[in-house]
Amino acid sequence: MATTQIETVSTGADKAKLAAAVVLAVGAIVAFYLLSKQGGVVQWIALLVGLAAAVGVFASSENGKQLLAFGRDSWREVKKVVWPTRKEAIQMTAYVFGFVVIMSIFLWLTDKTLEWVFFDLILGWRK
Repeated sequence: MATTQIETVSTGADKAKLAAAVVLAVGAIVAFYLLSKQGGVVQWIALLVGLAAAVGVFASSENGKQLLAFGRDSWREVKKVVWPTRKEAIQMTAYVFGFVVIMSIFLWLTDKTLEWVFFDLILGWRK
């Protein structure tokens, strides 16, 4: 039986980077609201600069590096996908719609048959 070992190692510096990223993100949001009298342009610049700094600090942490590596690996996998042609996509969509229509008719007929059997034949209730 294979066992999966999860290894989590975080240093004090890594934790400090994550804390700094959170502080920068919160600071950017606070600055956005505190600079409301300075005008919209200044607000948005403060917000974007603060968030960019937070992302930069996060990206330099071990968790950030792992997230970026995961993103690169995911993008590499997406490139390997063989996407259907337009004709194939339309055909598969038509099959799905056709199946839904057939199943809805089947379920409706089943419901009406059971309704007839229970209410009319067994119970003798008339509507």
